[in-house]
Amino acid sequence: MGWFDVVASRYGCILQGTTEVALSLLDVLGYQDKIPVCVGYEIDGKVTNVFPITSKLNKAKPVYEFLDGWKCDISMVRSFSNLPIQTKKYVEFIEEKLGYPITMISNGPKRNDIIIAGFWDMG
Repeated sequence: MGWFDVVASRYGCILQGTTEVALSLLDVLGYQDKIPVCVGYEIDGKVTNVFPITSKLNKAKPVYEFLDGWKCDISMVRSFSNLPIQTKKYVEFIEEKLGYPITMISNGPKRNDIIIAGFWDMG
């Protein structure tokens, strides 16, 4: 398992007919200064943001963009508006690159450690 891969995740969303995305394990990134997000693959010297066929995937090298970390524990946060600005930017960046709305964020180990869309600005 590695850093968030927008290209593979977008491809998975397309295959599954996704309409919404749940982003999990957000709380475990709290210790990072910079957080890499894979936004493309370099294959034979060219960068693509489209998931390649297997023969090309075997040659693919990830292309990362780095976002600022938030350097704090967010596991007790239950409202999007109460998340650190860097966390919000991370979620919004992934949502924009995926092209699908993130409607649920898991930010802790327990089942109820979630933030649900529609409640972004409540509490």
